[in-house]
Amino acid sequence: MGFFDCGISKAEFLSDDADKMEKWLNEGNNGEMNYLKNNREKRYNPQYLVDGAKSVISVLYNYFPSKQLINNYNYKISKYAYGTDYHYVIKEKLKSLLVEIENKTGKLNSRVFVDSAPVLDRAWARKSGLGFIGKNTMLINRKGGSFFFIGHIITNLELHYNDSNDIKNYCGNCTKCIDACPTNAIKDNFVDARSCLSYLTIEYNGDLPADKKNYFNNWIFGCDICQDICPWNRFSTHHSEELFEPSDELLNMKKEDWDNMDKVKFNNLFKGSAVSRTRYKGLKRNIDFLKG
Repeated sequence: MGFFDCGISKAEFLSDDADKMEKWLNEGNNGEMNYLKNNREKRYNPQYLVDGAKSVISVLYNYFPSKQLINNYNYKISKYAYGTDYHYVIKEKLKSLLVEIENKTGKLNSRVFVDSAPVLDRAWARKSGLGFIGKNTMLINRKGGSFFFIGHIITNLELHYNDSNDIKNYCGNCTKCIDACPTNAIKDNFVDARSCLSYLTIEYNGDLPADKKNYFNNWIFGCDICQDICPWNRFSTHHSEELFEPSDELLNMKKEDWDNMDKVKFNNLFKGSAVSRTRYKGLKRNIDFLKG
């Protein structure tokens, strides 16, 4: 079905990850993302999400593009948002995978998840052996880097587990992501969202901080700096998902086109895209902020 990798872990309480998450929240690193404070028991224990849960099937889906938007003196959006919203694409593939599983097992008590429910996506992917958590907090797969979406099927089917005891951080002494982050958002193996360009351009609803304007580097939706600089992404290969390909119109957008974009243009350009999350008002705020 096009998944890059798959791992299976036992559905159980994630005690260490729960402790780290609680500390991160208590220090206010979530900024305005108050939804992260909700449903904490479900976030840490999949048995609250699926009755009788025994297994978490985790998958990776590549989104590293072969074509990139014009970068020279132009505004930039994260690669994950070039095409169709990944929530729809991955969820449909997971539903199809679940059908194939149930063809062999009979009806199960299962749910599919793609970054839209209280699930610690990277923790489960790491636990199932799909990678390690880098200093930039991204899941890094040693065969393919970090440009992946993560999806899960939580099920009451008991399986053989790839539970990984080898969760070593293979970053070693490398600090390229930390050094490259223009706002110093990457701390000691965690990210302070309040300084992160992805958070500021997507999640944050207030006025953008004038003192950080020179650090935005023309990013108007998300930021890929800490991934682009990561040595592990030399192993990235181009995805083969047609729905993730950017439209010709998006590929040819120049700075003046972004500056002059109206709501109709925005709706046509980003219909069914993750960029629609900011709405026209949010993206226009980001552009106007950088335009001055």
